[in-house]
Amino acid sequence: MATDSRLDEVLERLDAGLPEAIERLKAFLRIPSISTDPAFAADVRTAAHWLREELAGLGFDAAVMDTPGHPMVVARTAPGEGRSLLFYGHYDVQPVDPLELWNRPPFDPAVEDTPEGPVIRGRGAADDKGQLMTFVEACRAWRSVHGALPSGLILLFEGEEESGSTNLQPFLRENAGMLRADLALICDTTMYADGRPAITTQLRGLMGEEIVIRAADRDLHSGSFGGLAANPIQVLVNALASVKDADGRVTLPGFYDGAPELTDELRADWQALGFDTAEFLSRVGLREPIGEKGRTGLEMVWNRPTFEINGIAGGYAGEGFKTVLPAEARAKVSCRLVGTQDPDAIREALRAHVRAHVPADCTVEFHAHGNSQASVMDTSDPAFAAAKQALTAEWGREAAFIGAGGSIPVAGDFKRMLGMDTMLIGFGRDDDRIHSPNEKYDVESFSKGARSWARILAALA
Repeated sequence: MATDSRLDEVLERLDAGLPEAIERLKAFLRIPSISTDPAFAADVRTAAHWLREELAGLGFDAAVMDTPGHPMVVARTAPGEGRSLLFYGHYDVQPVDPLELWNRPPFDPAVEDTPEGPVIRGRGAADDKGQLMTFVEACRAWRSVHGALPSGLILLFEGEEESGSTNLQPFLRENAGMLRADLALICDTTMYADGRPAITTQLRGLMGEEIVIRAADRDLHSGSFGGLAANPIQVLVNALASVKDADGRVTLPGFYDGAPELTDELRADWQALGFDTAEFLSRVGLREPIGEKGRTGLEMVWNRPTFEINGIAGGYAGEGFKTVLPAEARAKVSCRLVGTQDPDAIREALRAHVRAHVPADCTVEFHAHGNSQASVMDTSDPAFAAAKQALTAEWGREAAFIGAGGSIPVAGDFKRMLGMDTMLIGFGRDDDRIHSPNEKYDVESFSKGARSWARILAALA
């Protein structure tokens, strides 16, 4: 690993160029690249070409590469003697509904002053255009100082992350030789809750399922059939309620196979973070944790698997009453997975559990939604220590190795398909309102994020 002797010049260039960098980000944010809505397909492609032009102007060999869905943007520099790095981000964004809750048009970005400091307001500001551009701006300043980009860089920007990444795995398989590097970098995560810089070293996987139970061939009068005919809502809630016991443990056979206990070292590191479970819940109007007994708050959101009911529907729920036994009931459920838990095995265990609760003259059907294993990174790689040191130097606070309760399947894809670990470093904050109206990205996060990547490039490239 190298330490660049001209790093201070790169950092000074980033500081001096911050106003122009913000204007470039605002131009990028004006493109409504909503990948899930076909009406915005042309805008998604426009965003891809905007990125390609920016990267080509910096000296990358950059291309927009088509898929059966939205395109990928791939940019490379020539191989070198040092460690090769693949940087991943996504340029598509979430829909903006409900529009009436926005304080300004979501694709008319602006810098706003807030009590916590200036922020960049607009859809995609934090997820993930602002984060993506921190790395691009670090490369811009590097080239300005050195006259050339670092060697061995590969940039992969996806246009379907917010709509399921349908074409990502096929693209990785077809282009593995072009994309494989020594280490992957992803900037689509947050700092620790108190604003401490962090490297996410483990992500939970995901298994999603929709369950549909049908009974009679029509809605039934509850006076004529109640107590005699099967009620699919009752069947469904009985099945779902019995998935957990009184101690918060999931009862599905084999569910905890592959779910590891915390190491003593990691437990001590997480305890040192001073996580306050009650304070965390108070941000959403709660205070009392529920879940597995005997587990800490951070364990439950970072290192333990979950079973959650995400939505349930059936019968009549409008104004007044309609006293029926519905013909159909449905629910959407999801499991967050850890360690080496097998999402396919858990899906089959759930289906068997539900079938056991369904009467013989009723039917059940299942629809799979999402299927990814957890990801755990090898922090013994010296690159993790070097990046942690670089983040600590930039932010003036010791960087932390943390877990994440969510899922970023591409990190697991890189490991399984390209054979490389991923370092997840993001500069988002808990209050960035990603996926919600009035999304924002702190100007400090944007500025110091770019400076952080410059320091990491100096240490690794």
